[in-house]
Amino acid sequence: MNSFGEVFRVSLFGESHGNSIGVVIDGCPPGLSVDAGDFVPDLSKRQSGRKGTTVRHEADKPEILSGIFNGRTTGSPITVVTRNSDKISSDYDEFRNMPRPGHADFVAGIKYSGFSDMRGSGHFSGRITWGLVAAGVIAKMIIRPSETSAKLISAGGNPDIESAIGKAMSENDSIGGIIECTVRNPSKALGEPFFYSVESAVSHLVFSIPAIKGIEFGSGFAAASMKGSVHNDPIIDGTGKTLTNNAGGINGGITNGNDIVFRVAVKPTSSTGVEQQTYDFSSGHMAALKVRGRHDTCIALRMPVIVEAATAIALADLMLIDRGIHGTRNV
Repeated sequence: MNSFGEVFRVSLFGESHGNSIGVVIDGCPPGLSVDAGDFVPDLSKRQSGRKGTTVRHEADKPEILSGIFNGRTTGSPITVVTRNSDKISSDYDEFRNMPRPGHADFVAGIKYSGFSDMRGSGHFSGRITWGLVAAGVIAKMIIRPSETSAKLISAGGNPDIESAIGKAMSENDSIGGIIECTVRNPSKALGEPFFYSVESAVSHLVFSIPAIKGIEFGSGFAAASMKGSVHNDPIIDGTGKTLTNNAGGINGGITNGNDIVFRVAVKPTSSTGVEQQTYDFSSGHMAALKVRGRHDTCIALRMPVIVEAATAIALADLMLIDRGIHGTRNV
């Protein structure tokens, strides 16, 4: 459904051109110091404005509706919302009969029997990740002193990101990118060997971000061509620190105390200015479609902070699960 988490549970709601979007965060420990201003730095990182992003601009001002009293979390569900204002819904009218190639228009129509909100792509819009970033702010507080950081390392297959963006814009097309995320000072022994491994929990959240199409931890797919004697990370002291980090900080699905490192692949935005062919349900034939409206040339530009949030949420849930079973570890 639209929720994730066993203990630290996050539920997203709203539509891109609806009245508001937001998040409900359940399972947050009481007593954390939080106010609306704490959300602003991360939320501003996912906003548009830089070259290659949409010209749609929302204030994204966070409004706390519940779960925080006198500047402290109460332990009850936290609800945070923001209002939508910069909307041009008519840009999306034709997509009900002519679904965009590569987009969720077609499957949304089937899944929701034609009742889905098409305006601004509705609940399928990347705008809904606002709530994920807001939840990530709380999650980052819970997992301290662990710190998550992510960065875009290439766009359109080019490490020269600005050049790649400029070329795509000149061609009126879109490009994807690769984002690398690192968790420094992670807690040891988080995760389970099988169904709730660190990789599976993080991947679940990361693949909930629109446009993510792949993930690899540590040496990732390159491990398939390495010998075991090369891939193995020598342990150099009693803390478990390793000389290399091909495992990406995870062995057997469990954190080993070294940095957690992974990379994700972001596909090109499907709403591109290049004319494409699609099926026209009104005529019963394929027809040319040229997408109007305001869309990102490279959505990956705004996604590092979203990847950070997803990672922190997964780790917060794993940490609270582990604490409930084992108490506080002295490792």
